[in-house]
Amino acid sequence: MTHPSRTPILYTFRRCPYAIRARMAIDAAGVTVEAREVLLRDKPQVLLEASPKGTVPVLVLPDGSILEESLDVMQWALETRDPEDWLRDGAEAVHWLEHVEREFKPRLDGYKYGHRGPAGEEERCRSEGAEWLRSLEGRLAQGHVLGAQRTLADVGTFPFVRQFVHHDRVFFANLELARVSAWLEDFLAGERFARVMTKHPVWQPEAATE
Repeated sequence: MTHPSRTPILYTFRRCPYAIRARMAIDAAGVTVEAREVLLRDKPQVLLEASPKGTVPVLVLPDGSILEESLDVMQWALETRDPEDWLRDGAEAVHWLEHVEREFKPRLDGYKYGHRGPAGEEERCRSEGAEWLRSLEGRLAQGHVLGAQRTLADVGTFPFVRQFVHHDRVFFANLELARVSAWLEDFLAGERFARVMTKHPVWQPEAATE
């Protein structure tokens, strides 16, 4: 008989931007979870039983509750402990992240995978994504998305900007977005990002102990 774990279980994938932002919040909060690195092309059955949609992150809590959205995982962690006050301006941060999901993420996906679609899709999404980054450049006049201090809005956004930048570093460099570059580098050079991006072996169900 399988018994619920006393430690929250986090199903994650190292490079997934949604999983990155969840792990950033968990690290900031200092809460302990059992992180299980999975392959998205070969999802373990236990993950699909917990969350049939099969995306990460998924957090299984000791009482059996399941959080299937990265923003929910971030808020859960930071509501437990928020030493850097990332939940400041919470409603505004959530509104901003909804905007990122609606306006930037589709352009990012089209830029990365547009070659699989209609002719010109990749170029269109790259151009529109660049315009969105120019608007972000303006927002960062005070240093961060919502002002002078880092909040949930920044932490929830930077993994997607990182993907856009890494897809073609030369293209991004030519945009000459100094504020976006400095803001992103502040995350990427940090010890927290290094910790959450540490490579771990893929979790094997048969090796797990309950």
